Amino acid sequence: MNKKRREIISKNQISRITTYSLGGYEQRVLLDGKNKSNPIMLFLHGGPGMPIPFSVGCRGMFPEFTDRFIMVYWDQLGCGINNYPINDDFSINTFVDMTVDLVMALKHDFPDNQLIIFGVSWGSVLAAKAAVRLPGLVDNVLAYGQILKDLFFNEEVYEALRKTDLPPKAKRRVEALRKAQVHNPDDIKEIAALIRKYTEGYQAKSGDKMPMGTIIRGLLSSPDYSWKDFVAIVKNGFMKNKSIWNELMQLDLSDVIKGIQIPYRILQGNTDIVTSTKAVSAFVSESSNDFLSFRMINNSGHIPGPIGMQELLSESIKLIKEV
Repeated sequence: MNKKRREIISKNQISRITTYSLGGYEQRVLLDGKNKSNPIMLFLHGGPGMPIPFSVGCRGMFPEFTDRFIMVYWDQLGCGINNYPINDDFSINTFVDMTVDLVMALKHDFPDNQLIIFGVSWGSVLAAKAAVRLPGLVDNVLAYGQILKDLFFNEEVYEALRKTDLPPKAKRRVEALRKAQVHNPDDIKEIAALIRKYTEGYQAKSGDKMPMGTIIRGLLSSPDYSWKDFVAIVKNGFMKNKSIWNELMQLDLSDVIKGIQIPYRILQGNTDIVTSTKAVSAFVSESSNDFLSFRMINNSGHIPGPIGMQELLSESIKLIKEV
């Protein structure tokens, strides 16, 4: 761990690992913030099972956030420091219950602090469902890459792939997926790989990529992560799970988000087709819910690069000022 990071940690009034019982499972959560009176920001990562960029191993790595918030980094059960086999008895609501338990625990420990949920991709599902259940405890939600419905298998994805230089075999496979009445988790892996390789759905070509090298080096030198925890960022308890992916393919969050009664701000990258920016923008415009707002981030895809992260920070600061 370098000197600068050590100094950041030493100056933070709150910088600790706390163990909470979430959904009946003991889980370790990092709280990291310069001032104990700052608003709490609970980060809900994507995946499922992909605790990037903020994870329990990130103590002292993001002062631009921890100077303004008490950041709460939770490697959701099944990955990172909380690796655990996620069998097919687990559901989306299992993780919503854990999220609700974590919010309630944080409000118990910090009853006077504003609390913001920041959800990315899969995390946006947990954010929406938890916010509906906890309107008196959650002050704001900020979502990037909001999952709404028709995840992966929709005409926008198929059309984007048709316009690319796909090999003939891949074109035939995409057409077969389009005509299929039912899809499975293996189909998701297949079409996600095609989106990643042949389109800008995940990352915009005109925008800088997330600095993964810096993040990886930081995790490897973390005071809180073991090598086993680091490996469990990608090779973890979610690898054999199918139940959650089957639910996600059928999920429609329209009614849930339409009924939100707290400020709920959605940011989407302009090239994102994984969680369609076009569809989410239209949905918010037609929802007639003044609590919902939408912003498109140029030069960004489903994965927020430096531009997307800066916009997320700016929007987070606005949330503080508005309350």
